[in-house]
Amino acid sequence: MKKPLSTRTKILINVGVVIGVAVMIAIVLFATRTPTPPSSTGSASAPQVLRENSHRLSTAADGKVTVVEFLDFECEACGAVYPVVEDLREEFDGEVTFVTRYFPIPSHTNAVNSAVAAEAAARQGQFEAMYSKLFETQTQWGEQPESRADLFRTYAEDIGLDLELYDADIQDPAVLERVMEDQREGTALGVQGTPTFFLNGEQLELSTLEAFRAAIEGAVRE
Repeated sequence: MKKPLSTRTKILINVGVVIGVAVMIAIVLFATRTPTPPSSTGSASAPQVLRENSHRLSTAADGKVTVVEFLDFECEACGAVYPVVEDLREEFDGEVTFVTRYFPIPSHTNAVNSAVAAEAAARQGQFEAMYSKLFETQTQWGEQPESRADLFRTYAEDIGLDLELYDADIQDPAVLERVMEDQREGTALGVQGTPTFFLNGEQLELSTLEAFRAAIEGAVRE
């Protein structure tokens, strides 16, 4: 005749069964969970390389290849790479989507002012025009200790913006917040300086501009 189990033993067995069931459930859940999507298509709360409201300079119909640049309009390196990006846009026209996002560097006096000017222009459908204007004139206003917001207003006039609407948008806190949203998200994605490029959601580590082109071409040819 078997000896009856003690109360302590019964408790230990019950606990063991509960733990075993919990482990089995965890294993099933892990095996059947939906993989976390890459940052470019993540949930609304997760950092994303690309968002619906990100500014697209060029759009490829198939959406296969996307290049996202986090930039600062006052950054000299961004100014230097601007014509390269323009050449790449022409070379891969219709094949690559080129996107820009704001990442104003705190040490640049007019980094935020210029980004706000670009975002105000975007509200009138003229982001690209202001984007080009700011880079093409960067040597005239960059690296200066005083605000050049008045100069940016003349650029708004040059590209044909409604100045009354532009002035209102410049003062709208939502415009500044839109700029800072990009900066915060860039930081969350690991952006530490400008320009920083992402190719199909992956941050590029580039040593030469030719390597940049080769990376894009490789993605297009895949």
